[in-house]
Amino acid sequence: MIFRQLFDPESSTYTYLVGDPRLHEAALIDPVLGQAERDLALVRDLDLRLTHTLETHVHADHVTASGLLRERTGCRAVAGAGGASCADVHGHDGDVVRVGALELRILATPGHTDDSVSYLMADRVFTGDALFVRGTGRTDFQNGDAGTLYDSITRQLFSLPDETLVYPGHDYRGHTVTTIGEEKRLNPRLAGKNRAAFIALMGTLHLPAPKQLHIAVPMNRACGRAAAITQG
Repeated sequence: MIFRQLFDPESSTYTYLVGDPRLHEAALIDPVLGQAERDLALVRDLDLRLTHTLETHVHADHVTASGLLRERTGCRAVAGAGGASCADVHGHDGDVVRVGALELRILATPGHTDDSVSYLMADRVFTGDALFVRGTGRTDFQNGDAGTLYDSITRQLFSLPDETLVYPGHDYRGHTVTTIGEEKRLNPRLAGKNRAAFIALMGTLHLPAPKQLHIAVPMNRACGRAAAITQG
C-alpha cells in the first residue's frame, strides 16, 4: 500500500492519499481545492491513477477539490449517504469502496455534522472531524449534535481494536496520528465522561465560526465548483 499524509496550513486540514502500487489506483480523502495541483502531481509522481475522492462530510473550513479532481481525472466522488448531492456515490454504513485491491469501509459517524462518515482501511481509520488527537469536532452547526457525536465515537469508533491507527481530518497542535486505545484513555473530552457530561462540555465551548463557513458550505455542497452553484 502507498500512504501519504498531506497538510493544508491555511485550514489545518489533513488530506490522505492511499494507493495500490500493483494496480496503480489511488484515492484522496478530503482533498483541499488550494492543494489540488500538489496532490495531482504526487499522484503522477507515484505512477498512480486517481479513481476516487472520499469526503468525510460537507466541510465548513475549506473548499473541497473533489469536483475539480473529477473534471481533471474522471475519478468518482464519494460521500456519506447524507453528503453533498453532487457526489457520484453516496455510501451507507458498512458499504465498501474499492481502490485497486484496497478496501475502505464506510462507518457512519454523525454528530459533528449530520452527514459525517469515517473510512476504515485495514489497520487505520480516517475519522474526519468526528475524532481528533485528544479532541473532537464541534457540534454547533450543520445539524451537529453532541449526543449523536458521543454515540458515534463510543459505539462506532471505540468498538475498533485499541491498536487501530486514527488519522484525523485536522490538527491544530502538531499531532499527526493517534490510536483508538490512546483516545479512550487520554482524550480529555471523552475519558471518564458519560454522555451527559460530554453534552454539557460541548455546550460550553462557544467557538468562533469557521472563517470560510459561508463560502465553503455552499461550494462543498456543489463539490467545490462555484459554477454548479450559479447554474443551480
